[in-house]
Amino acid sequence: MSLSVNPSVLVVGSSNTDLVLSCHHLPRPGETLLGGNFQRFQGGKGANQAVAAARAGGKVIFIGARGDDDFGRCALKALKAEGIGVRYFSIKKKIPSGVALILLGGKERENLIGVARSANDLLTPRDIRSAAKEFSKAGVIVIQLETPLPAIMESARLARQLGVPFLLNPAPARSLPESLLKQVHTLTPNEHEAETLTGEKSPQQAGEELLKRGCQQVIITLGAKGALLVNKNGAHHFPAPKVKPVDTVGAGDCFTGWLAVGIAEKLSVTETIQRALRAASLSVTRPGAQAGMPYRRELDR
Repeated sequence: MSLSVNPSVLVVGSSNTDLVLSCHHLPRPGETLLGGNFQRFQGGKGANQAVAAARAGGKVIFIGARGDDDFGRCALKALKAEGIGVRYFSIKKKIPSGVALILLGGKERENLIGVARSANDLLTPRDIRSAAKEFSKAGVIVIQLETPLPAIMESARLARQLGVPFLLNPAPARSLPESLLKQVHTLTPNEHEAETLTGEKSPQQAGEELLKRGCQQVIITLGAKGALLVNKNGAHHFPAPKVKPVDTVGAGDCFTGWLAVGIAEKLSVTETIQRALRAASLSVTRPGAQAGMPYRRELDR
């Protein structure tokens, strides 16, 4: 898997600081658990996907918003350290940077996540338009749903206007206008998000419904079971490598970031998905969302 090109990936999205408490099991409502292990990591779906894409070999630009505080400065420093362009990671005054509270627990290291209102909620279409020249250079545009819908719609509009593939990770899931879905080249929900978007419990039926609504292709992540591709040629399941999970936070972001690089490199969809699954499987064997993202050289081995 030598890097034949240097794909340009533009990520629009959120940046958070993850405050993580690992417990023996996830607490029930009203239950207090003692003796957990606390750690602090850089996170946020947008920043996670930017780091994943950078470590996959992409040339990454990040568009987002932060507060003028310690969390924001640390997030900026972390992205710079990955070689990610941060010119458009703007400061929103008098509002804090993003913070996520995460509980990990159980044999499968499942998670519960709560995200605070923050500068992420103030990303605007004007912020997006200020980076229009970067859209024109990109091999793929990547976005999630942790920023306001008007900014997401403006990103999709610019991507379509410039003929750049638009990859949407619809997380956290919410109702989306079909005018947005019709602009999506690749949609990457997990099976729960796919059900939320369509009402269909079957991942394949959910994928087929999303195709009807305008997406060119849908790749549904299935956790340890791998991923399901649904496109005009039908549905195809891709198994994931078997690993012992340590921290599942950020696995979907890892998958999406690596998928984006494969799209920008113009790899086949089969090779792109298989490589992204290997990367995501490796990421869950390590603690931390961004910290656990694998490097391309690790997959080469």
